Amino acid sequence: MGRASLAGKPSTPAGIEVLHAWYGRRFNHAFYKNMALVLTFLTYALFHATRKPPSVVKSVLKGDKQLLAGATAKGLLSEADVVSSYGWAPFNGPSGQSLLGQVDLAFLAAYAIGMFVAGHIGDRTDLRVFLAGGMVLSGLMTTLFGMAYFWDVHNMSYFIFIMILGGAFQSTGWPSVVSIMANWFGKGKRGLVMGVWNAHTSLGNIAGTVIASACLQYGWGYSFVVPGIAMSAMGVAVYLLLVVQPSDVGLPTAGSYESVKSTDEPQPDDDTSAKPAAAEGESVTFWEAWAIPGVASFALCLFFSKLIAYTFLYWLPYYIKSTPIQGQLLSARQAGDLSTLFDVGGVAGGILAGHLSDKTGASALVATCFTAACVPALWLYRAYGHMTLATNVALMMACGFLVNGPYALITTAVSADLGTHESLNGNAKALATVTAIIDGMGSIGAAIGPFLTGYIAEAAGFDGVFGMLYTSAILAGALLVRLVIKELQTLRLVSVKGHMRVPSGVQLTAKA
Repeated sequence: MGRASLAGKPSTPAGIEVLHAWYGRRFNHAFYKNMALVLTFLTYALFHATRKPPSVVKSVLKGDKQLLAGATAKGLLSEADVVSSYGWAPFNGPSGQSLLGQVDLAFLAAYAIGMFVAGHIGDRTDLRVFLAGGMVLSGLMTTLFGMAYFWDVHNMSYFIFIMILGGAFQSTGWPSVVSIMANWFGKGKRGLVMGVWNAHTSLGNIAGTVIASACLQYGWGYSFVVPGIAMSAMGVAVYLLLVVQPSDVGLPTAGSYESVKSTDEPQPDDDTSAKPAAAEGESVTFWEAWAIPGVASFALCLFFSKLIAYTFLYWLPYYIKSTPIQGQLLSARQAGDLSTLFDVGGVAGGILAGHLSDKTGASALVATCFTAACVPALWLYRAYGHMTLATNVALMMACGFLVNGPYALITTAVSADLGTHESLNGNAKALATVTAIIDGMGSIGAAIGPFLTGYIAEAAGFDGVFGMLYTSAILAGALLVRLVIKELQTLRLVSVKGHMRVPSGVQLTAKA
């Protein structure tokens, strides 16, 4: 979205000016576009990398008396072993899992609330400054959480306060990178480029897990401090090098939020939907957007989908650490490293789901099939994942494939359907408002899932947690049924008329 009128006269980043002076010329459009692609990819990968340390250190904070006994017997009792054995107050008490769930809730609730307003703030300020500031402050909060280890802090209020601020600053990320990508990649420019770009979530999770796990041997605080510093440093790089839109470097504007809307969406045979675009129309209000048919159902669909994904994001290393595999418990580092395979499966699932959606145009149908298959995969992982390491790896990757694969497609199907609704009339501002509502509801689900996991695990064990995941997957798929029926009807028309006019996936939509 062009922001010159909202945020004042656009300026070229200082780092880009230095490059211009160094080379004695300006660069072509592809250079700035590719730089924006790389920077936003790394940016959002780091946003996710800084969300992983809490899941990796959960077992360390909770404590492991079996590790203490084994280390004592072997005469191996380093400082890191002592902390891992005794845990870290207040999380090493009988309500430790619940307290860990409260920490997750503080972060994710603040993130969810922030998602409802961050896009509007970003629209009214310099996106480069907004994003860079959010990154620096988010990195600072991640670092401060880890500093509790060095400062010997055991006050629950400290951890909650840091997580609330961290969640609020993290909410600046997605609205900003989506806007920037929309500025550089206009209609019909999604394809493989956007598919690769969307892998930042899983790759960020993997990187965050590997870094946090590797740092555990030096003390759990380093698992937060290292990625926190990396995030803040990247924020400085974004401030110096990121070109938000082509006009900032004197190039023609290449797109805006309306570029997100697919150009391949079907039109009824009578062409009654062919209406003039209203890219800069009046924004709908919050409640008017909720009243658009289907918004509530689609928002709840994302609610349940993100509940599943974020439960794995925040609790999988802890689950692996506390569940014997072939009768043996893994260390916290081993569990963290093993959990990255969930995201490896997620990358593969996302690529295949996107490919199938592009080929068929039936994104909701593809997403629903993945979601339906997710239920037996989750059950198999819970029932048989402990038998052998190979079985655990195979089933975990299958779960990642089916959980994360349709993740983007579910939000894509929602936006594509709403983008063709007559009440929007092509209004980009209305579509942005609806997208913010859907993503905000999804983020609420992301907050509730990890929070409930702490309490359910204490009361009913992980069988109860997986029961929650089965139910959520079923409900997420069920809420797409109406859109699936619509796509099947369109596919039937295609088979009769011999030509394809089915909605294709939109890659830049609501995301966590």
